[in-house]
Amino acid sequence: MYLEDFVPAILVIVILAVVVALFAAGYVKAPPDMAFIISGIKKKSKVVIGKASIRIPFFERLDKLNLRLIPIDVKTSNAVPTADYININVDATVNVKISNDPEKLRLAAENFLNKNTEYIAGVAREVLEGNVREIVGKMKLEEMVSDRQKFANLVKENAEPDLAAMGLDIISFNVQNFVDGNEVIENLGIDNIVKIKKAAAIARAESERDIKVAQASADKESNDAAVAAQTEIAKKQNELAIKRSELQREADTKKAMADAAYEIQKEEQRKTIEITTANADIARQEREIELKQKEVAVKEQALEAEIKKQAEADKYAAQQRADAALYQRQKEAEARQFEAQREAEARKAQAEAERFSKEQEAAGIRAVGEAEASAIQAKGIAEAEAMEKKAEAYAKYNKAAVAEMMIKVLPDIAGKVAEPLSQIDKITIIGGSDSSNGVKQVADNVPVVMAKVFESMKEATGIDMAQIINADTYDAQVNRNIQLSGLDGVNVVVKNGENAPQESGQ
Repeated sequence: MYLEDFVPAILVIVILAVVVALFAAGYVKAPPDMAFIISGIKKKSKVVIGKASIRIPFFERLDKLNLRLIPIDVKTSNAVPTADYININVDATVNVKISNDPEKLRLAAENFLNKNTEYIAGVAREVLEGNVREIVGKMKLEEMVSDRQKFANLVKENAEPDLAAMGLDIISFNVQNFVDGNEVIENLGIDNIVKIKKAAAIARAESERDIKVAQASADKESNDAAVAAQTEIAKKQNELAIKRSELQREADTKKAMADAAYEIQKEEQRKTIEITTANADIARQEREIELKQKEVAVKEQALEAEIKKQAEADKYAAQQRADAALYQRQKEAEARQFEAQREAEARKAQAEAERFSKEQEAAGIRAVGEAEASAIQAKGIAEAEAMEKKAEAYAKYNKAAVAEMMIKVLPDIAGKVAEPLSQIDKITIIGGSDSSNGVKQVADNVPVVMAKVFESMKEATGIDMAQIINADTYDAQVNRNIQLSGLDGVNVVVKNGENAPQESGQ
């Protein structure tokens, strides 16, 4: 494949990338408090508020207008005469904003595009101040002070066309204060205050008069009512006393009759109670007898039911135990049969394993026996050869060689002889003559033992170790002649330090 084959795809990708980039660059989204004005291609500008739109880059322009409220403090720069020729200053607070109406919005774009809020507030302030002056000249001071809302509505109605021509709307107009330099407003207030005080004083006097008249009339009516009430009370008390006497007499009569009737009724009631009590006792005794009979019957039935239930329970328990025992024996038989099978299989496997082990052991023993036989044979041959060599060596030995061998072991013999003495940690010797002590006696035991050893060796071998040892001393070599015999018939004569061996006929 060649590069020319990828050219169409690359062009398509490039075009798509350019379109996406242009779309991203031209995508705009206006907030609710901002107006986006798109102009350039069309004769009529496009206004976007609170929604998204597309702007063609390099061909269309994007401008913004702030739709937020613009607070303006409107004050007259100097005194303004009213309709009754009184100079006053007016202080008012106004809120204006760029209108959302499309036509007014286009007018605002023509007048305030890319302008800040201070500029818009300044223009609107001049218009509003002129309208305030105009309305002040048409109204009287007392009318303006007494009805500020009317003044505000007149100014608003008068200023709205002028601001609408600029694309602005008046949201609110509130008058803060009217100020005059001649204290006219204050005097108007004083006159009103005096009038109000006068009317209040008159109203108070009239009210106090009416209160006193009403109070006197109320006192008279209260007194008359009190007298009439006391008279009526006295009458009612007399009637009450007479009525009480009559009622007391009637009450006493009725009480006597009631007491007599009570006694009669009490006696009758007593008789009735006694009869009723006797009947109740008889009925109670009969009821107790009946209850006891029923209790006996119930106990008999309960005992019968208990015995029957117990028998049935014992029967069921015995049957269950028999079933359980039968089931257990069956399971035990099955288990023993299973264990016997497993044990037979295990014994069979063990027998086979033992047979294999015995075969292996027999083979091993056979191999070991063959190896040991070979080793014993080789060892016997070697020992026979060694014994033969040793016999030859012993045949060549003479008494001199034997003596030499014995001489070599003398130090070991002496060490063994003295060894018991070295094991003694502490020794206590009792007795001893004046010329010798116990220590010397112990020490003298060593050469005595050695002499005994030499005598035993001489008796056993015919070799005199004492003469052999003394033959090498200085005394034997210089002063004495020592003759050694018994060494294979060789006589050694030591004379003046010279050894002169002589053959003996023995």
